[in-house]
Amino acid sequence: MQHGPAVRRRKLGAELRALRAGAGLTSGEAARLVGWHQSKVSRIETGASGVKPADVRLLLDAYAVADSQLRELLLVLAGSDDSAGRHHWWHAYRGVLPPTYRDFISLESQASGMRTLETCVVPGLLQTPEYARAVTRAAVGGLDETDDERLDTLVEVRLARQDVLRGEPPLELSAVLDEAVLHREIGGPGVMARQLWRLVEAGRLPQVRLQVLPFTAGAHIGVTGPFVIFSFSRASDLDVVVLDHLTSSLYLERKEDLQAYTEAFTTLQIHALSPEESLEYIAGLADGA
Repeated sequence: MQHGPAVRRRKLGAELRALRAGAGLTSGEAARLVGWHQSKVSRIETGASGVKPADVRLLLDAYAVADSQLRELLLVLAGSDDSAGRHHWWHAYRGVLPPTYRDFISLESQASGMRTLETCVVPGLLQTPEYARAVTRAAVGGLDETDDERLDTLVEVRLARQDVLRGEPPLELSAVLDEAVLHREIGGPGVMARQLWRLVEAGRLPQVRLQVLPFTAGAHIGVTGPFVIFSFSRASDLDVVVLDHLTSSLYLERKEDLQAYTEAFTTLQIHALSPEESLEYIAGLADGA
């Protein structure tokens, strides 16, 4: 169990080690190619020390890695704010967003798939502006009615994150919502009704699979809390589970953890309503709101 930066170092190091081995190089040979001492390559590969994006580029060039998406993903893990000539939009919000949130956004922006269980609120990627504002005001400590500028900025970030669903290719989102999410009135009846219709619209997108876990399912494996599983088609070893807490996020990277949460999510999907039944149920609630 690690915090975001440590996980990123370990996963980046493991991927660089695999790429070096795939290139048929020893750590000493790789070090000589880039003009380093062998110990520096070893520290990077074990995650014992961080690595600058410029150094990652040197190693990727030495290993003849041409896959642009893989290169960009690894540069994001190294903390790059400008890879492949593109400026990452969340860099402009450094003064507002805590590092753990920036870590989350960087992984979300590069992931090919996202599986999420939500037990209290609608997933951020599917929130309307009004709903997002109400949730953010309640969730972020220190915000009051006079702090509208900061609130506006945080809502702006949340809505900007939703662009991953319209990317090319788009993020594949699979979400299981506890039925309580649909009944918890956030922002008032009008806001909630519009949010429910937004879920119906989103659930019809080919890249979104939305399921409701009904109250009749009783106690289930998700009662311990929400979680997110990020998947990366270009480098499956970079898959990670994210658990959110009040003041921080925890990242689980071990294969055993990934397998346990993947199995848990599959179990939740089995006990949930089908996507078709879920959309029909949500639409009925929206009609009656």
